[in-house]
Amino acid sequence: MARYTGPVCRLCRRQGEKLYLKGERCMSLKCAIEQHNSPPGMHQANRRRKVSERGLQLREKQKVRFIYGVLEQQFRRHYKEASRRPGATGENLLQELELRLDNVVYRLGFSDSRAQGRQVVLHGHIILNGRKLNIPSARIKPGDRIGWAQGSNASEYFKIMEAGIKSKAIPTWLTLDLTQMTGRVLTMPTRQEIDTRVNEQSIVEWYSR
Repeated sequence: MARYTGPVCRLCRRQGEKLYLKGERCMSLKCAIEQHNSPPGMHQANRRRKVSERGLQLREKQKVRFIYGVLEQQFRRHYKEASRRPGATGENLLQELELRLDNVVYRLGFSDSRAQGRQVVLHGHIILNGRKLNIPSARIKPGDRIGWAQGSNASEYFKIMEAGIKSKAIPTWLTLDLTQMTGRVLTMPTRQEIDTRVNEQSIVEWYSR
């Protein structure tokens, strides 16, 4: 399945809630949910459908996929890895997604959205433990250090991120050195530290059918 390249605001309207896929725009009155809080398409606002339990589970799975910007096969791999680990599979799944390199770049404030974080990684602007890495899905572990590649800190994009990073909230499982613009993973994020508003148990139930 190819990556979705259409207007991401349609995804938020389809879910009926903000998925924060466009960074700062989602915080403004330009957000599609603020202007059109109804499903996309003609006459969708007047349609009322009763959604089955399976439909709700599928909707929750798709919502998490959209939020983290992963393909179906990638998502299945993350779920399989989460199910192998001890503990609650749903929480393990969110940890797997949070520890992707593109998400950590976003969480550190090096990008305004996960999609932008993915582009920053793909374009070779990020180093992991001193080595350049351009794989957005790379799994980060506690103790890893994330910084900017040589030369990237002179770019206009870096200057914009540096100027606005102080206003961003950094999760407690990460630490950020503002002077060096480098981050480090302190520990595995707990469910309480992950602010993604999803019902992960519904996803477990979907794959347990």
